Amino acid sequence: MKKVLTIAGSDTCGGAGIQADLKTFAAHGVYGMSVVTAVTAQNTQRVYDVQDIMPEMIAKQIDAIFEDIEVAALKIGMVSVSGTIQTIAEKLIKYQAENIVLDPVMISKSGFPLLQVEARETLIAKLLPLATITTPNIPEAETITGKKILSLEDMKEAAKMISSLGPAYVLVKGGHRAEEATDILFDGEIFYEMKAPRVNTKNTHGTGCTLSASITSNLANGMAVVEAVEASKKYITMAIEHSLAIGKGVGPTNHFYELYKKAGLSYE
Repeated sequence: MKKVLTIAGSDTCGGAGIQADLKTFAAHGVYGMSVVTAVTAQNTQRVYDVQDIMPEMIAKQIDAIFEDIEVAALKIGMVSVSGTIQTIAEKLIKYQAENIVLDPVMISKSGFPLLQVEARETLIAKLLPLATITTPNIPEAETITGKKILSLEDMKEAAKMISSLGPAYVLVKGGHRAEEATDILFDGEIFYEMKAPRVNTKNTHGTGCTLSASITSNLANGMAVVEAVEASKKYITMAIEHSLAIGKGVGPTNHFYELYKKAGLSYE
């Protein structure tokens, strides 16, 4: 069994962040491990508050994993402050980490900022060049590039601009557009359009975390990047189609739908 790592913040209600990542890892048959960068107080309606973990403790968590366990792939999610980002970058270089998936989390679905403004340039300068693939949604891609994105051509242009900053692959996710849910994957030369039907549901909490964790799992299991993204696109579409109406706000995706179905169990 491959061992994979998430470096991210926690989510009290379990739909996003480290909790979503670990569920996704389990659903893909890999062994999940975690480095906690921040503790959030949140539910399906809003983020109440965030407490960042000190960089020194983040460094010790990373050391504890890499000095003992082989990491086949890892993902980076919520990293709020420059000190956290700098620490992670230094450790990943030290341990020559491979198969790095960067999900540049910047804002929650309820509008709470999860990446401090002054830390944006640090993320771009320190983590993007280390990424095997980065997975910004449209607002995140707009923030990184400084360009408004309205069309598929705009998404492609943004992918090219982000690619020039160092990641091997860029996946610009199209979920924020009103049309069909088309993502653009760029490998520095070729564009791939990843299409899926739009699912009519409000319950999409943690979709970005889940997709990036799925890609991480697939890379760990030996898939090439394009194949990993295609498989993960199918997985997240399934998880959204069978999302869970938990709480009074935006419910989570259903990470274990296929496993429960095979086991003859029900979420009802």
